[in-house]
Amino acid sequence: MRRTFDRLMSAGRTAGVSSTQTTFRLLLGAFLVVAGSSHLLWSRAEFLAQVPAWLPVDGDLVVVLSGAVEIVLGAALLLAARLRVLVGLITAAFFVAIFPGNIAQLVEATDAFGLDSDTARAVRLVFQPVLVAWALWSTGSWRALRLLRQQGEVH
Repeated sequence: MRRTFDRLMSAGRTAGVSSTQTTFRLLLGAFLVVAGSSHLLWSRAEFLAQVPAWLPVDGDLVVVLSGAVEIVLGAALLLAARLRVLVGLITAAFFVAIFPGNIAQLVEATDAFGLDSDTARAVRLVFQPVLVAWALWSTGSWRALRLLRQQGEVH
């Protein structure tokens, strides 16, 4: 595991990122800190409405934990530039993990955050893959993974 981590970090340093990517990484980090804070403070009920009814965990716990994770990921994107590739991968995985909640919001016709029609909820689904791509691109994770694949390190 440590060897894989070291190779990933090395590939990230080799691949590098542009100033545009860095700017977008910082924007994503700020967005996540604000979004995570809103889970805990001013939009808790809205986020609670998005937790799927079929999830076998207390909805409020899901909202609190996902908010805390967003704050930690956002802070890491803002402050841990040396770990940006790893943080980018974890952030992308987080966006994938919460996607079922967005699907449930559409399927269950749950109104939250002004998404009060099936069209609005469906359009939102398009943006989740954009967030995944944003996390991978802005941190250089895509480039690092491609470099490792070229070196035969990742399949």
